[in-house]
Amino acid sequence: MIDKLIEQLLKGLGEDPNREGLRRTPERVEQALRYLTSGYQKNAEEVLNDALFVEEYDEMVVVKDIDMASLCEHHLLPFIGKAHVAYMPHKKIVGLSKIPRLVEMFSRRLQVQERLTTQIANTLNDVLQPRGVAVVIEAVHLCMLVRGVEKQNSKAVTSAMLGAFRDRPETRAEFMELIKAGRGLQI
Repeated sequence: MIDKLIEQLLKGLGEDPNREGLRRTPERVEQALRYLTSGYQKNAEEVLNDALFVEEYDEMVVVKDIDMASLCEHHLLPFIGKAHVAYMPHKKIVGLSKIPRLVEMFSRRLQVQERLTTQIANTLNDVLQPRGVAVVIEAVHLCMLVRGVEKQNSKAVTSAMLGAFRDRPETRAEFMELIKAGRGLQI
C-alpha cells in the first residue's frame, strides 16, 4: 500500500516512476519507512526484557553518546544526534545495554525531539523508580538544514530532569560535566 502511495507521490512531483532509477524506489521507500518507524511495534517492557536487578548501588549511572536517528513528524525528514541518559538508582538498576535500546525504541517513531526526550526520562522513572533521571538529546534536524531556514550549523538540545536532577543543582551540574568529559573517547 505505501509503495503505491509513493508511486503517486513521484507522479505528483512530475517524475516518471517507471524510469530506470525510480522503478524500485516505491518499494525501497516503504521498506525504509517501516524500519524508521519500527518502534511502534515495541514497548518498554519488551525492550527492558527482565533486565532489572536489585542492587545497593546508589551513585549516578550515565550512558552517554548514544547515537540516535528519528523522523520529524512535521516534515518526515530525519533528525540525527546523540542521547545522554543518567539515573540515580534506588535499589533497582537496569542492564546498561537496555538504555540505548530504549532510546532506539522511542526514536524509531514519528517524533519531535522534545517528546522523545521526555518519553525516555518518564519511562526510566516509571520502571526504575530511581532517585532521579536525566536525559539530554543533541540533534541536527534536516528540516532546518535543507529546507526552511537552511541553517547548516544549527543543533537542537533538549533535556528532561526528574527527581534529584531537577531538585539538586549540584546533581544536575555533575551530570552535565560527565556528559562533556571524555568526548572523543575511542575504544
